[in-house]
Amino acid sequence: MGWVKKFMTRILDLGGDIKIENCNGQDIIKDPIKYLKTDLALQSEGLSVIYKYMDNLKDDPTTYEIFKDYLADEEEDFYWSQGQINLIEMIGKENWLTSQI
Repeated sequence: MGWVKKFMTRILDLGGDIKIENCNGQDIIKDPIKYLKTDLALQSEGLSVIYKYMDNLKDDPTTYEIFKDYLADEEEDFYWSQGQINLIEMIGKENWLTSQI
């Protein structure tokens, strides 16, 4: 089950309502290195928000566990992206692109 579905299920379990609406998307980033850097910045920002609110969830063990698992998944993604950017800096863009094939 994906994260969105888990969060939606938890909101419904708590008696909340789900509102799904269209959002304007961002421009598609075609350069893979720019994409990685943009994604890393978004991940960093998102992790900061999650860290900030984890203590507030301790009174709700079910929600806390969902967020804890989500946080671990996001941290893994963050470290992977960070590692890829470090690798690009060490071996260069062309070698990194070749290694992705």
